[in-house]
Amino acid sequence: MVVQHTNAAKEAKTVRKHSLKVAARQHYEIQLPQTTALQLTPEAIPLDILFEDEHLLIVNKPPGMVVHPSHGHDSGTLVHALLHHCPDLPGINGVERPGIVHRIDKDTSGSLIVAKTEEAHRRLVEMFARHDIRREYIAWCRGAPLWTELHIDAPIGRHPHHRQKMSVQPTGKNAITDVCVEKRYRRDFCRLRLSLHTGRTHQIRVHLSHNQLPILGDAVYARSYRPGPDIPNIAKCAILGQRRQALHAEVLGLTHPISGQELLYRAPLADDLQALADALDKAYA
Repeated sequence: MVVQHTNAAKEAKTVRKHSLKVAARQHYEIQLPQTTALQLTPEAIPLDILFEDEHLLIVNKPPGMVVHPSHGHDSGTLVHALLHHCPDLPGINGVERPGIVHRIDKDTSGSLIVAKTEEAHRRLVEMFARHDIRREYIAWCRGAPLWTELHIDAPIGRHPHHRQKMSVQPTGKNAITDVCVEKRYRRDFCRLRLSLHTGRTHQIRVHLSHNQLPILGDAVYARSYRPGPDIPNIAKCAILGQRRQALHAEVLGLTHPISGQELLYRAPLADDLQALADALDKAYA
């Protein structure tokens, strides 16, 4: 955005800033760029499909793939791949997010539902609103809690100082996560299974960080970490090689919104998380 401001003492000056303090007797002229119609081109990107019929499909999204186009991501998204796979998808849920019912983060892998018809999309949205869809994630974290199960009921809102982050806020939106410890690697690390009852932005990452269990590889909600000499070498190498948060949307279970069939699918781990899991298991056997 280009902002031009003038005052009585100075001639017109053009400023390019994300933020600018307003002073008395200044006049601002804002020039907004022309809007352009969004046109999405189908791309022949392979999809790992766990289930598909004429109404919906369930895909295992790879890490590094954005779900739908956004600023800085105008190609290579899941939507671009879906448009190639499903030519009739445009128009369902708008131009930018055709067929999209819910999202997972770019660097989170795992199962995701896509609607192929308007009726399926409407009913799936209602099911998510009623929390009628089973969603379980696996995360590998620093630390190992003494408890085995934890119910986290902590509202989430925009971080007051870092606008790209979320945080637990008293005035935030209701957010509920159930956590179960599946495995402890001494007191160093743990593998957790998490069940979502709500779907807030970055919910799992925020809730775990808030409870001093940062996810390995999380560059946003975990402090920089370098394993010390007490960590087995095989685990140390795997952790240092982790390039994204060790979080995977494994289980997706629901009643088919049209047929009533019970669906339950488990998305296989991506190669990087499988390597991390194998290394930790071997290091702490």
